[in-house]
Amino acid sequence: TTILLDSGDRWESSGINAEYGGHQIVPWGDHDAIAAVCRQLDVDVMVSGHTHKLEAYQQDNKFYINPGSVTGAYSPIERNPVPAFILMDIQASTLVIYVYSLPPEGEMEVKKIEFKKGEKGE
Repeated sequence: TTILLDSGDRWESSGINAEYGGHQIVPWGDHDAIAAVCRQLDVDVMVSGHTHKLEAYQQDNKFYINPGSVTGAYSPIERNPVPAFILMDIQASTLVIYVYSLPPEGEMEVKKIEFKKGEKGE
């Protein structure tokens, strides 16, 4: 497993490969452009950012994460971002992320999402 981080750093474990990219992927937040970079880098998990929009989804047996903005900072792409951050736990070929967000109603929400390498997602 390898994870690529936005700084261009790559993280590897015994089961999952991940990469992080954001500002260098154009157009920002474009799912097709992010997927192309993910395929080019041959990673299982792609963490991207720069849009301040929280997203976590699975496509073509790859998992994509945009942690959003912990402060809810304005972005020209997401005019009303919700403050959010994620915690990632990787054990062998399983990735569990905990998504923390603070919607306008003011109640902290926590959501657990699990990705298992080799399983098809939505």
